[in-house]
Amino acid sequence: MGAMDLPKSPNVFHPEKPSAVGSRNSLAQEYRDQQSEVNQLLEEEVNKVIHHLNSKLPKDVLERLDVMGGMKEKLYNYFNQNYQNMFNRYMVTTEDEMVKKIRNFIDKEETKVLVRYTPKEVADLLDQVGGADKFNTGEIEKSIVNMYGHLQGHIQRGINELETHTNSILRQKTDTGAFVRGENAYSIVKCAFKDNLFKPKTVSDVKLSVNILDSELISPIFHYQVTVEYLIKDLIAKHIIDTIDKDIEKYKDERIDQGMEELSDSEIIFKKIGNIEAYTDDKGDDPKSKRYTIIAKTLMERISDLRAEIDPATFDQQNIRENIKKIVDIENIRNRGFNTAINSITSILDTSKMGYQYIENLKNSREVLIREYEDTDKANLPDERYQIRMRYFDQTQLIEERKAYDVQMKSFETEVQHLWDVLEVIYQDAKSPFKVTDFQDLAKKEKPRIRKLIKEKSGEPAYEDIAKVWDEVSFVRAAETEVERSNRTYIYEKDKIRQKIIIMQERMKGMYDYQYPIERRVMEDRLTFLEMKYYDFEYLINPYHIQPGLLLDVDITSIKRKKATLDAMANVLNEFLHGVSKGFADAAFASFSRRRSTVREDINQSFGAEEEKPASGGQPSSSSYLDLINASSGDASGEAPKAIAAPRRGRAKAGVVDAKPRGRGRRARASSGDVEIKEV
Repeated sequence: MGAMDLPKSPNVFHPEKPSAVGSRNSLAQEYRDQQSEVNQLLEEEVNKVIHHLNSKLPKDVLERLDVMGGMKEKLYNYFNQNYQNMFNRYMVTTEDEMVKKIRNFIDKEETKVLVRYTPKEVADLLDQVGGADKFNTGEIEKSIVNMYGHLQGHIQRGINELETHTNSILRQKTDTGAFVRGENAYSIVKCAFKDNLFKPKTVSDVKLSVNILDSELISPIFHYQVTVEYLIKDLIAKHIIDTIDKDIEKYKDERIDQGMEELSDSEIIFKKIGNIEAYTDDKGDDPKSKRYTIIAKTLMERISDLRAEIDPATFDQQNIRENIKKIVDIENIRNRGFNTAINSITSILDTSKMGYQYIENLKNSREVLIREYEDTDKANLPDERYQIRMRYFDQTQLIEERKAYDVQMKSFETEVQHLWDVLEVIYQDAKSPFKVTDFQDLAKKEKPRIRKLIKEKSGEPAYEDIAKVWDEVSFVRAAETEVERSNRTYIYEKDKIRQKIIIMQERMKGMYDYQYPIERRVMEDRLTFLEMKYYDFEYLINPYHIQPGLLLDVDITSIKRKKATLDAMANVLNEFLHGVSKGFADAAFASFSRRRSTVREDINQSFGAEEEKPASGGQPSSSSYLDLINASSGDASGEAPKAIAAPRRGRAKAGVVDAKPRGRGRRARASSGDVEIKEV
């Protein structure tokens, strides 16, 4: 055996030799051909997609898709790139983490060997009698869990990118659905696509606003100025609600065990309301009140009007209020929610390769501003950029924002109407008194003859005597109700302003044609200014459409044919919403812990006319159900089989349908896989 035939040591570096440093081959793989395996995997996936496209799309569309190169080669390269990226991330993460574990393990083994004066049996005995709380592998297990968690995050991010790009390829367009997926679509307040002002043909601007309500936040957010008393009362209120929910669940289980009817949604609500008096009351001045069961009235009085800061002149470490505040501050209840949201959005931007050069965290105002570039001059910025403004609003702030929005809307109406009046006066002065210029001149000229020949004979009032309620700009507006007064959309006012701007532009063109006197230039400059400011204002979010909670305002500028920032921001938003928001939950579905139809015996839910029970009193066997299913499937009547009543508790036995709802939909599934029934 020559020297070259010996196995390679770890000091050998070669890209192909098995188990060498930097090699893509390993002795553990027993010389498998990795490239052919990968090619086979990619070829199969590409053929599936091509077959799906060929079966779904018309022939003329398929011919257009193959222009500029084959569709199969594009999909093959696309799958290959994403597969290699995910596989490399997996290998790097696994190798790095396993090297750390092996190194720590070797260090521990060397430490054992160095302790020469301790017999091995004593060390083993201590390890056995110490118990799981003293000699355990908890830290190693936590590290392994973290390792697989990071690995799962990398794979999930790659799958999300693959899904987004695939949808974009198949739809060949970008719309609101590209940003937020179905389960979070309800949180969108506003999404608007418009052409960029400087490059309207190639670049588009996107405005996206997402509102996460207080009740949907995983970690609640409080303003920095909120009092300690408010925080403690909020904790007590949550504790009371949780206790009431537990009592209701226990009460529902007792009713079902007794064979009684299941509570309806309204009955559950009334039961919860009735249980409130068992834990609190409105006697705020009575020290023996139920509301002071958890924290005494004297302690609540100590922290009255105590906020985030205490005046250093009155600060005393041994006072009761200072110690209560310290306990609350240690738990970090005041800042926990907003800091969690900031950490979430910044870490997602980092891992998604969405870097940012400017961030301003206004902690006391609960607002953070993130920009990809520090410069704010749009003329100097690149065509791919984004800006994120995340702010927490409470009800008081929203009231003030709505007042400011009302004033700004009224100001636009005043300024546009003023320019309208100026243009009307100049137009009337420019008309010649000796010839007809418009319909008004013609009507004025024919007014006496109309009155004499038509109105006097018919007895109808003249046109001038009829009250004019239509301004010929917008249709007559319906009277406001309390709903419109409390939640002003301003759709009518905005449409009226937009129509007036268009009418004034057309009137100036008709008045002056190709002449540009000073009056026209001044009015056109003013009209252009008002139009730009108005569209900027309309681009903003109407505060009447926002509810108290976290508002994520995203401004994106992206090239239409590349859409790099759009695709990347879609993944960022979905991952952020998944980590911060609990999402919408229908309480009606969540209240069904166990459906009554799975318990009652008076409801006939069987495949046959009568259900034969075995002598042992148990459930019928799965083979008898299979026979019934086969018989039902061949029945010419075409009736769908009914669900079979499941046992009271636990999972369904073999062949029995479990109608207990899981997740958001109601799904009945047989544990043996024989029967599956979905309710639509």
